[in-house]
Amino acid sequence: MAVVSEALRGHLAMLTFSALVAGSFSLGVMVANEIAPSALNAARFAIAAVVIGAAALATKGLRRAHFRAPWRYVVLGGLFGGYFVLMFYGLQTAAPVSAAAVFTLVPVMSAVFGWLLLRQVTSRWMALALAIGAAGAVWVIVRGDLAQLAAFEIGEGEMIYFWGCVLHAIYTPMVRKLNRGEPAVVFTFGMLIAGALLLVAFGWRDILATDWLNLPGIVWLGLLYLAICASSATFVLLQYAAMRLPSAKVMAYTYLTPTWVILWEIALGRGVPSGMVLIGVAASIAALVMLLEGDAKPGKRAAKA
Repeated sequence: MAVVSEALRGHLAMLTFSALVAGSFSLGVMVANEIAPSALNAARFAIAAVVIGAAALATKGLRRAHFRAPWRYVVLGGLFGGYFVLMFYGLQTAAPVSAAAVFTLVPVMSAVFGWLLLRQVTSRWMALALAIGAAGAVWVIVRGDLAQLAAFEIGEGEMIYFWGCVLHAIYTPMVRKLNRGEPAVVFTFGMLIAGALLLVAFGWRDILATDWLNLPGIVWLGLLYLAICASSATFVLLQYAAMRLPSAKVMAYTYLTPTWVILWEIALGRGVPSGMVLIGVAASIAALVMLLEGDAKPGKRAAKA
């Protein structure tokens, strides 16, 4: 029973994660052309590190033992920081529909890296759920329009973003592999500090060239959301879930992101999608139900035993 409870907590964490990440797409579009990707993400990681560091001090505390083998944080910070930088560089030339379709490859790649790094096995039931979730996500992305799906092209921007998604897929199993019992909030703080330092080293020219005092208000609003909601909170949620669920299941929640984006767009007054989109939404929800059922089955068998 306790195992099922922990798994369900992981699923709830990722449900919240997907909703918060979706907001970064809607708000990120509004600031993408106002500031360089490396400068934006360096500031994002720095602000998030301050928030998470304060939370760690107020709850679990920061001990020297938590920072054994600091190279682990450098690896994780490099993977996640690299993902965000490549994402913004890719979106400079990639079409939104094409880039979102590339993003749906992350759960499948996470399953592959989960096996390579942790020997996590993807069952047939989980593979079927991932396939249904992927199909539903793509259907939502193209808004039920087969013409948009047929027009999908792979360009330079899509390839740049694809390599960013590879880093994202590696990150999830690496969290479990490198964690040595550190609390999620402390582990996240270490990753953010390392990621911020790497991003500053990578993009110091863009950081110095940015006129921080005269940035539009929407940039600061977007930056604060990205740093606090789409970084601080989601990093902790991802770390928490990665310690309780297989990598493929953790990243399966990326399939819900397009659905959440539609809700964000409606909330921001950017129109309501056609009823055809609901087919994709239903498929994404069905995939998650299948994953939840997959967690419940072992518990039921254990109870009978």
